[in-house]
Amino acid sequence: MFNILYHELPNAIFDTLFMTISASFMALILGLPLGLLLHTTAHEELFPSFLIHCLLTIIIDSIRAIPFIILAFYLLPITRAVIGSGIGISSVIFVLTISATPFYARIAELSFKTVDHNLVEAVRSMGANRFQIIRYVLIPEALPSLITGFTVMVISLISATSLAGYLGGGGLGDLAIRYGYQRYNTIIMTIAIIFLIILNIIVQWTGDQIAQKLDKTKY
Repeated sequence: MFNILYHELPNAIFDTLFMTISASFMALILGLPLGLLLHTTAHEELFPSFLIHCLLTIIIDSIRAIPFIILAFYLLPITRAVIGSGIGISSVIFVLTISATPFYARIAELSFKTVDHNLVEAVRSMGANRFQIIRYVLIPEALPSLITGFTVMVISLISATSLAGYLGGGGLGDLAIRYGYQRYNTIIMTIAIIFLIILNIIVQWTGDQIAQKLDKTKY
């Protein structure tokens, strides 16, 4: 058991961190603009467009409705075409990104909705154009909520990496299943779970601290 932990645990931790960080970064890059587009194309917003808003809503909600493991197997042909393989860490990151992007897009949309509409109208009445409103009002005002939502997404991705073993991705979840559950070794499974809990606590605490420092309402 100690030999397994010595050789496999560091690699499992690294794989979990690498998959989570990579997929989180990609989901942020893709999901934030989508969330902004969802918000600004809604009725009575900056760029109202029923067609774009409705189409994005259908696509995003459809992807969000599919459980991660089913989505992973469903996307296998696309994953092979894009990544070159259906298994491995790169494939897992690709699927995690596809799964997390619409999730964060919805979170971002809700964050932008928290911005006071009267503030937006006040800035607009002062002569600011729509892009200036996005840059200087919407994003700064929604930033604490965006950070909180990003934290929630990262934690959900840590949980999703637990299923990475089915795609040959490794990680703490894979360690718990292969060396813990399948070999009836409760200690290894418990240690893997403890490290997953520690990662969740660290991410949540860090996200809360950043969000609090950026929250202007507390000053």
